[in-house]
Amino acid sequence: MKVGKLGSFLAIAALSAASFAYASGPAPVPKSLEERVRHELNMLPYYGVFDDISFRVAICFVTLLGQVWQPVLKLQTESAIKHIEGVKQVDDQIEVLPLSNFDDQIRRQTLRAIYAYPALNRYVLNTHPSIHIIVKNGNVTLTGVVANTMDKEMAYVRANGVHGVFSVTNDLRVEN
Repeated sequence: MKVGKLGSFLAIAALSAASFAYASGPAPVPKSLEERVRHELNMLPYYGVFDDISFRVAICFVTLLGQVWQPVLKLQTESAIKHIEGVKQVDDQIEVLPLSNFDDQIRRQTLRAIYAYPALNRYVLNTHPSIHIIVKNGNVTLTGVVANTMDKEMAYVRANGVHGVFSVTNDLRVEN
């Protein structure tokens, strides 16, 4: 059977169109403003275990809340959120924790006490550890999410045993 030039051209055109349609896939679903803000927070290079940033979205207004260890992170956070399409205004209520060698020592010791403990070290495996350690003037606050009540209590006990800590507030949430 002999195929002419027109038949070859039509076959190639049909295959090209089919591969183009397959490669393009379904149309992307637009992300909500809340998802885009969360993504930008997760992409911050200096956001770590000693920081706790949360946010609220009301239509096109974003309120940033929490505490950060390094002043540059507050500026980076506000800047990153302002550049998201659809954000009209950012209310930055992030507190910069006081710079203190004493608090830095407590941060390191608390980090070691919690994450070096075998039952809790699985929480450090993510890109952003799920237990955040906030230290302000010798007072420790634990924030984040843990798998069960036992882990929540164990993190509290480990943090409370750190030398030099005045008090520990356990604001860890148990995952449902």
